[in-house]
Amino acid sequence: MTTGGYEAAVLPAGARSRMIEIGTGLNMHVLEAGFEVENRPCVVLLHGFPELAYSWRKVMPALAAAGFHVLAPDQRGYGRTSGSDDRYDGDLASFHLLNLVKDTLGLLAALRVRHVAAVVGHDFGSPVAAWCALLRPDVFQSVVLLSAPFSGAPRPPQFGTRSPLAGIADSLAALHPPRKHYQAYYSTRAANADMQYCPQGIHAFLRAYYHCKSADWKQKTPFPLKSWAADELARMPKYYIMDLNKGMAETVAEQAPTPAEISACSWLPDDELRVYSEEFSRTSFQGGLQWYRSALDPLAVARLQEFSGRSIDVPCCFIAGKSDWGTHQSPGALDAMTSSACTRFRGIHIIDGAGHWVQQEQPAAVGELLIDFLKRET
Repeated sequence: MTTGGYEAAVLPAGARSRMIEIGTGLNMHVLEAGFEVENRPCVVLLHGFPELAYSWRKVMPALAAAGFHVLAPDQRGYGRTSGSDDRYDGDLASFHLLNLVKDTLGLLAALRVRHVAAVVGHDFGSPVAAWCALLRPDVFQSVVLLSAPFSGAPRPPQFGTRSPLAGIADSLAALHPPRKHYQAYYSTRAANADMQYCPQGIHAFLRAYYHCKSADWKQKTPFPLKSWAADELARMPKYYIMDLNKGMAETVAEQAPTPAEISACSWLPDDELRVYSEEFSRTSFQGGLQWYRSALDPLAVARLQEFSGRSIDVPCCFIAGKSDWGTHQSPGALDAMTSSACTRFRGIHIIDGAGHWVQQEQPAAVGELLIDFLKRET
């Protein structure tokens, strides 16, 4: 098993890769930039699924050049970070959002960083960043969320702790043709094997997955959904609301890019994609899939409901690609974020020429927005 960091050739100029033992039992792999000068304000970048710390490679140099110490970890269950129980039947509680916040705090403690200028999260890293800011505003002095808006701590339901996602499954299955939510699929025992051992191989699977969720796939025009109803959710592409009898690898294979489209993909050339495909071939996807399973676990939902009514009270903004359905996949979430979940909300930034992988597709625009936000708010 690989236990060390990346070779220098994989990294952007001025960045380094190293392993850091943290107090939550992980040996965490971290990409770092702007470390040459002590006591710089720190920025923490948290990736989503199926990504890695490597997903921030194009933004890190700009932040470092602007005077920040930048940390981007492989989060629990991902990449070269080790020490987590990534088995399907393993310790699911360790992947709860509150424990992922502890991982981030553990990294800062190991480096003796008392507070950070901003925590920035993309995709599933967005709720981790949001909960960091909600729970520890003394440490995380601002927060930027990419692609996944935060609607606030969940409210306790009248009966039980069933999540909205669990509640919609029967209605989606009753559609014609029957459908399922991708997060419910990611929570199944079969999901990892479907992707890891798919006929086209992990490299081709990831190429298709990244392609159809990017601005390169033109057959989508995201818009706000009216409600959390099955027929309304089914207006999203099938990589969100899947055919009931298909896995994700089979779903995205139908939209796989042509050789010409692959050759034209300047934001993710094949050698950079191979960093992802080699890491996930080695580790499997199960560590990342545990995050989805935990999000549906009634005990995990109940723990978050204990914070109902709490808000993010540090400066916050939202960034997304214009071609990203992630902004709208949870109806009402963006409105809740701007109106109640964040008391010091500083704006929404929608970037042309980007889909879901906004910090990779348009890194210059994302870097400029982050630096402007940081200089104004910290």
